[in-house]
Amino acid sequence: MACTEVRIQLKIKATMEKTTQPIVTTLATGSNLITKQMQAKAGALLPKHLADKESMVFIHEGECILNIHDKAKVLKQGDAIVIPAAAIHQIKVVKDFKGVHIMPIDIKFEFFK
Repeated sequence: MACTEVRIQLKIKATMEKTTQPIVTTLATGSNLITKQMQAKAGALLPKHLADKESMVFIHEGECILNIHDKAKVLKQGDAIVIPAAAIHQIKVVKDFKGVHIMPIDIKFEFFK
């Protein structure tokens, strides 16, 4: 199966699945940054969204697929990625997942159905 076909199948499947809110815990808050832990079980599809500022996600445990800029990126334990401002993205959890999200304290999110 071609890579394009896999992306199309993932997009179709994602539009049919119900989203799940991750469990979010604040780990640390500074004067400019906040760090939160996100966690979800295998099979969860987290809400599609964008933010007005750049942030970073570090995969502490598990595995997920990050769909960003219409490309699927597999992220495993120990991986980190920069999420650019205004980039629409969504996470599908492959293995029970814990991620650390580092972001500006004044970040604003917009969610999509």
